[in-house]
Amino acid sequence: MGTYRLCLCFTRKFKVTEAGPPEDVKEAFREYAQGGSHMTAEQFQRFFVNVQGESGADAQRIIEQILHRRHHIAKFTRHTLTLDDFHHYLFSADLNPPIASEVHQDMTAPLSHYFIFTGHNSYLTGNQLSSNCSDVPIIRALKRGVRVVELDIWPNSTKDNVHVLHGRTLTTPVELIKCLKSIKEHAFAASPYPVVITLEDHLTPDLRDKVAKMLTETFGNMLYYPKSELKEFPSPEDMKYKIIVSTKPPKEYLEAKNAQEEGDSCKEKVYDEDGVEKEALDVKANGQQDDESDFDASGHDQENADSDDCELESCTSVGPVYKSLIAIHAGKPKGSLKEALKVEIDKVRRLSLSEQALEKATESHSLKIVRFTQKNFLRIYPKGTRFNSSNYKPFVGWMHGAQMVAFNMQGYGKHLWLMHGMFRANGGCGYVKKPELLMNEHSVFDPKSKQNVQKILRVKVYLGDGWHLDFKQTDFDTYSPPDFYTRVGIAGAPADTVMKQTKKKEDDWNPVWEEEFTFPLTVPELALLRIEVHEYDMSEKDDFAGQTVLPVWELRQGIRAVPLHDRKGEQFSSVRLLMRFDFI
Repeated sequence: MGTYRLCLCFTRKFKVTEAGPPEDVKEAFREYAQGGSHMTAEQFQRFFVNVQGESGADAQRIIEQILHRRHHIAKFTRHTLTLDDFHHYLFSADLNPPIASEVHQDMTAPLSHYFIFTGHNSYLTGNQLSSNCSDVPIIRALKRGVRVVELDIWPNSTKDNVHVLHGRTLTTPVELIKCLKSIKEHAFAASPYPVVITLEDHLTPDLRDKVAKMLTETFGNMLYYPKSELKEFPSPEDMKYKIIVSTKPPKEYLEAKNAQEEGDSCKEKVYDEDGVEKEALDVKANGQQDDESDFDASGHDQENADSDDCELESCTSVGPVYKSLIAIHAGKPKGSLKEALKVEIDKVRRLSLSEQALEKATESHSLKIVRFTQKNFLRIYPKGTRFNSSNYKPFVGWMHGAQMVAFNMQGYGKHLWLMHGMFRANGGCGYVKKPELLMNEHSVFDPKSKQNVQKILRVKVYLGDGWHLDFKQTDFDTYSPPDFYTRVGIAGAPADTVMKQTKKKEDDWNPVWEEEFTFPLTVPELALLRIEVHEYDMSEKDDFAGQTVLPVWELRQGIRAVPLHDRKGEQFSSVRLLMRFDFI
């Protein structure tokens, strides 16, 4: 019983009652129990096959789990389910989840055939300008399943050691060795598949030698470095429990240094193809070009220069050890973006573009980008003006096959929810195999072309529960129980993207909606199902009450329990929805 005080003299009392099974659940029980009051294992098995689409479920074992959980029976006197037992099973997020929790995709293809869970400036605890640098966000990201960690490495103030920090900002540094040791300890906490460390290198040659020593001594046999430059990337299966380093080889830094010194007088200007000066879009707080970029937003060569203070002559003595540890070479051939997107027969590499540069490139090079990403890595990163560590729409990158869509993992919000949703796929291992439509070399997928509807997803929202356990009585409304409604929609191809909404249920901690929605999908292989619950507020912005994002191609058909998450993506203890998914 919940009591809400209206004023000094009056109170309102509301009873929190658990919602019973919805009509569809009752009907399914009647049908498969053949009108009886109990459902046998054989009947339960038929329900799994016909409604849930599961032929391999062990109905008897599941019945025993349900009875033990609900009735604490050690020695079972019955081996059948009542309607309440049946409903309890369907509404249990651990027993009846919406997607599988195991790795199930082929993991033997080259690394470039997978979307990879990728972090940006992984060491930052907050904003891009003044937050602390630490190994804590790196550990947190690895535990969530992130597989690509970015470290910006700089000389310390005395030029005798290596720090990780966001250069030319007020961020406080952390020692590189501390980050490397934490990566070693937590790299495979969530997944056995390889961790890639992308280095943004601003070091002198002697410090690069020091980094090489740190890497080899810290990781030992875990560190993968091929004897010669790769012609094809190895597979995630081959690279299990391995650490892979990716950065620009020092030679390319030297070439960049020469290029920058030759063109120093116009280093802060960008020109279009007609020679007209344009505004440089990827700038840091002090107006300098972002060191991550291989090309600016207009597709022109922006080869990175060393940012160290060494004389050019002394930079020619780069030791061979550091370069040999770089398994995935970043960089590109000289020239335009069009040249950089050419696929080489005997060489693979990684190219980096800002979110703006990618959008610009897709205007004229859309098919070339898709073709490039079939063999090579494309990394996309947030524009330099996202000082608050916000994120961007990931689908521009994914629709073009970009494997490393780098996100600020501390930039909580709807875009990061989509990232979390994408990488719930394939057991949450951090690697999601790209769909065949992006890998077809003979008929290259055109993300801009109009596609026909391939599937129709039907979603039914039955009811919700658990808020009274995970929230305080007055978290939503001071004077009455909450008025919940659910938003359901698709994120994906532009033609598929939509959001729909249930009616609001007033004054109810356990809302029952029983509303159905259909979603025509032109690219179901890249569609994500968005689910959000909000609490209606007449006078202010509606309150957030939970969210999740699920990969459509992994949805298990039938009636499922869908656990919800908070704004940071952490799963609530109790809040969940009962839903049904069918493809028609």
